[in-house]
Amino acid sequence: MNYANLKKGLAVSVATAVIALGGAGLAKAETPSWCGPKKATLALLDGYGGNSWRQVTTASGKQTVELCPSITKYEYADGQGDTQKAISDIKGMAAKGVDALVVFGDAGPAMLPAITSVFKAGKIIVPYRVAVGGKEGMNYSKFIGSSFENDGVTWGKWIKGVLPKGGNVLFLSGPAGNSQGLDELKGLKSVLGPEYVFVNQAPFAVTNWDPALTQKVLTAEIAKNAKIDVIVSDFGPSLVGALPAFTKQGKSIPALATSDGNSLGCFWQDNHASNPDFKLFTVATGNDNVRLAVQWAVALATGGEKPKEQIFEAPAYEDSVSGKPNAVQCRKDLPGAIYMSSALKPEDQAKAVGQ
Repeated sequence: MNYANLKKGLAVSVATAVIALGGAGLAKAETPSWCGPKKATLALLDGYGGNSWRQVTTASGKQTVELCPSITKYEYADGQGDTQKAISDIKGMAAKGVDALVVFGDAGPAMLPAITSVFKAGKIIVPYRVAVGGKEGMNYSKFIGSSFENDGVTWGKWIKGVLPKGGNVLFLSGPAGNSQGLDELKGLKSVLGPEYVFVNQAPFAVTNWDPALTQKVLTAEIAKNAKIDVIVSDFGPSLVGALPAFTKQGKSIPALATSDGNSLGCFWQDNHASNPDFKLFTVATGNDNVRLAVQWAVALATGGEKPKEQIFEAPAYEDSVSGKPNAVQCRKDLPGAIYMSSALKPEDQAKAVGQ
């Protein structure tokens, strides 16, 4: 996927839609090719919707749905981190007659039986981002993944550039066993040789992508390890509250390879001068993964043109050692809990996170 073209095309489509809805007598918005003529309803289901990343992602999914006039009703459900609730949400939406379901299956394969039952009942169901097992056409309509292994390769190449002689690596990911972290680790290890030592318990230090738990985990890892040369994390903003633990112990914040976030970019701008080892590299955080999943679900439900892409590719986004002006992004006039790499306008993200 050409990410720049995605953002440009989306901005044009959204702007057109806003103009079209702004008053009577204006021309209709151009219907995207993935929106077919058949009327349908759609639901977006989260396994856990309780952080700003999910709020921005949910708003991005809703915005994409609104580009298709054939979708007559949109619904959302938050599993709240409870696997049984998430399963119940899927079954409940199908029982209500919703035609298409887009599912962030946080619990992984535990979600597959519910997803399969809904698919076999004739519904369009598109799990995305987190692997749930099973096979397309047997258990679900389509799986829209993300290039997590590629993220690991991208991080690994940057780490080799800033630490060419090797070093101690601390890798943080979300819930235990999540497919995102496992794929990222595979990518990292395909690039980093034995001179790079992973100091965390295999396969990664579990944070559940929760800032409070991340702070506890990082504090414990600092106490346990005399030296950490680089931190790898797939949710960068969750580290902001934890990174001062280094300076409290008289240490420089180490290099960080992660995903972007406004709070993280601003933290780097405020702290890198006093922390000589604090180099920052990010990939786009991937809120727009949901857009591709929604496009596929809408296309299948309404008879639209199927998108060409099946995997969301998150590009490299920030690199503090690149020498480029504004290499690290920060908007201090907006909430920290937004993501500058997202196609959703920063001001709209601020509304989505309630700030």
